[in-house]
Amino acid sequence: MEYPFFKTLQGTLTKRYFQKFLIGFLGWVCFALLLSACSKETSQKPASISFPVTVSAVTQKTVPVQVRAIGNVQAYSTVTVKSKVGGEVTRVHFKEGQDVKKGELLFTIDPRPFEAALKEAEARLEKDLAQVRQTKANLERDLVLAKNAEEDARRYESLMQKGVVARQQYEKLRADADALKATVLADRAAIENAEAAVLADKAAIENVKIQLSYCFIRSPMDGRTGSLLVQQGNIIKAEEIQLVVIHQIIPIYVVFSVPEQYISEIKKYMASGKLHVDALAPMNEAHPEKGIITFIDNAVDTATGTIRLKGTFANPERKLWPGQFVNVVLTLTTEPNAMVIPSRAIQVGQAGQYVFVVNPDGTVEIRSVVTGQTTNNETVIQKGLKVDEKVVTDGQLRLYPGARVEIKTSDSATAHQKKTP
Repeated sequence: MEYPFFKTLQGTLTKRYFQKFLIGFLGWVCFALLLSACSKETSQKPASISFPVTVSAVTQKTVPVQVRAIGNVQAYSTVTVKSKVGGEVTRVHFKEGQDVKKGELLFTIDPRPFEAALKEAEARLEKDLAQVRQTKANLERDLVLAKNAEEDARRYESLMQKGVVARQQYEKLRADADALKATVLADRAAIENAEAAVLADKAAIENVKIQLSYCFIRSPMDGRTGSLLVQQGNIIKAEEIQLVVIHQIIPIYVVFSVPEQYISEIKKYMASGKLHVDALAPMNEAHPEKGIITFIDNAVDTATGTIRLKGTFANPERKLWPGQFVNVVLTLTTEPNAMVIPSRAIQVGQAGQYVFVVNPDGTVEIRSVVTGQTTNNETVIQKGLKVDEKVVTDGQLRLYPGARVEIKTSDSATAHQKKTP
């Protein structure tokens, strides 16, 4: 189809200017059609839409200042039981995994070789005791003889000086008296040797008794046994093989690490009192175990920039188990009169964190906030909100500044309904 208007226009304008004119004309036509369609669509929309939301009021309360970490449960004490003597394991007195008390009998090593050695040592003692008695009797006899010989020698000396007896008789008695003196000295030395032998025998008996006592292996503490590593009838050597490992789990330790920037605060609050710590098992976070900090490491781990701490827990119900990983909450202090809102009310945008605040006229506005720590699904607001203002906690996806909202059920009302029987 041909259009005379365009043919005439084409004849008067150059081809280049004609194309520009045609493109511009068609653009204005499309814009006019689009504007008309948009105005019709806008006229068909309702004048006002209310979006259903739930809200919560900004409240003020005392909030604990806490540090959270992942901890590892460790036994309060661990003992590896070994035998100090070799022999046959004649009996095992417990079942693996059983709780044992301090002093409770665990293993019996064949005691017969040590019982025989004890009897031998006792017999040797009796022999040496008899030797002591014999040497003492000899000493008593020789003392009497030496005394008589000394008196005879003195008497004959007097008689010799008077010329009554010969000098040879006196010298013979003098030699006999000196010999008996030497015999007395020898008897006393024999007594000392016999008594030393008795002491050695008694020490040998004590040693054998100790070795015999090692045949009956008892628990060194209250705790829980692990896997049984030997069975009845096994032959073992002294100090060579582990028999069982015992863990003390009441009380128990939880070890965890926190960033080094908390060191000064932890030391400050520990100086004024005990620092309380909670351990929450992943499957039982509603009922945390309570403990206190009892150890701070003496150096920062340069690889991770953290400091190692240890908490002691009473663990009466044995919820904490050695080797278990738990969530640790260390409470440093409390922050009074802190403004808090439910954590789900906080949104994140390009400019940072913000919330939707419900105005008295039923519309919402965007409010930038500065947040603090989060505890129990509540976040501390350091800046940006006032007490009793209402923030949207659910339904934020379709909201925009100035949007009208319809409050369904506020979080505070829901919490009140749950508390009311």
